[in-house]
Amino acid sequence: STEGLVTGYYEPLLRGSRARTKGFEQPVRGVPEDLLTIDLSALFPELKDKRVRGRLEGNKVVPYWSRAEIAARGDKLPSRTLLYVDDAVELFFLQVQGSGRVSLPDGTLARLNYADQNGYPYQSIGRVLVDRGELKLEEASMQGIQAWARANPGRLQELLNANPSYVFFREVPNSKEGPVGALGVPLTAERSIAVDPRSVPLGAPVFLATTRPNSSKPLNRLVLAQDTGGAIKGAVRADFFWGFGKEAGEQAGRMKQSGRMWVLLPPEAALK
Repeated sequence: STEGLVTGYYEPLLRGSRARTKGFEQPVRGVPEDLLTIDLSALFPELKDKRVRGRLEGNKVVPYWSRAEIAARGDKLPSRTLLYVDDAVELFFLQVQGSGRVSLPDGTLARLNYADQNGYPYQSIGRVLVDRGELKLEEASMQGIQAWARANPGRLQELLNANPSYVFFREVPNSKEGPVGALGVPLTAERSIAVDPRSVPLGAPVFLATTRPNSSKPLNRLVLAQDTGGAIKGAVRADFFWGFGKEAGEQAGRMKQSGRMWVLLPPEAALK
């Protein structure tokens, strides 16, 4: 197909604390000490870029804990808690976005970047709610999921556990630049996209032809492939970075558009 899906992501702002106190009880976890990352290409070259995560159980490597198991283990998980935030839904979306900033009680900002993941594939909780008949497809945006969570606090953890993937973070120095993507450089609002690197090489310029969120208004521009994501799979698939803050989140949460992509390569790199 020449057309595919274009979604959006952003850098959220959360409220948090460095200590667990009343109102700030949701832990933002660093990489656990017992998380193993195994590069399969060392043994099987045909599996280049394939890695699995696991842990040791006796003398065997077994899958790492799922989201539900991590939640159940709580402070028994051998990982440093970087911060505590005030909202489980916002923490979940921080993991989906891969980076964010946290406003602390003293007025300073802490900045978090993706560090690692527990090895499970991403599952959309919006799709879960649609399949259960609790949201219509057009309501399954980030805003729609947040509204459902506010209305169903007692069922929230069970819904979050439907996505077994769990992201761990690292704290990085604060700056005015965008978050650092998979390419290792800061992302630029409305000029950076996440791609599937099996089809689009990181660093490549891409001409993106799509439309603005919930609109037929064209969004056609040159962007750079600078990031990846667990849900970004396929050749004609992009996640458009909207920037930082609430307004960027409003745009990203509603963006689910069809689009086309042209990858621009030097002539000598063209497929024969």
